Amino acid sequence: MRKASFNDLLSTQVGNEFSASQQYIAVATWFANQDLPQLAKYFYRQSVEERNHAMMMVQYMLDRDLPVSIPGIPAVRNDFTSVTEPLALALKQEKEVTKNIEDMFRAARSEDDALGEQFMLWFLKEQVEEVASMTTLLNIAQRADNLFDIENFIARETIGDGGHDSSAPEAAGGSL
Repeated sequence: MRKASFNDLLSTQVGNEFSASQQYIAVATWFANQDLPQLAKYFYRQSVEERNHAMMMVQYMLDRDLPVSIPGIPAVRNDFTSVTEPLALALKQEKEVTKNIEDMFRAARSEDDALGEQFMLWFLKEQVEEVASMTTLLNIAQRADNLFDIENFIARETIGDGGHDSSAPEAAGGSL
């Protein structure tokens, strides 16, 4: 079996990013339905960020004159029984994305694609922040005496919200 090329992996990752965006909308909606507005707001913002990541990849592919095909996404999970479940799901998802980004970086390097390798550097840095933020949120939720402790933590701290990053790649159609 042939190893997937950087371009194939990148195309697949566009779908993964859109899927993550939709999953985060489902998580945000679940939190909103639980009357946890800070968690909902956090995940609505994460959804937009994941969408922007997909569009950055699309723009890169357009700029490099690579074929672009926007895939459909699988169904997302909407049902959770505790506040830690969606957080654990988000952390698992971010760890999977990190592995995917590392695989893309390795593929670009093995193909001697310096432009692809350089493009992936920003995403590698971003994933450090994403995994750290989700780990923190899950830890806080597991330690919290009540749900308002989590809400207050999010309102008080700026986790995973570094603001605009001028080194971020351009998103097709512009970032939201």
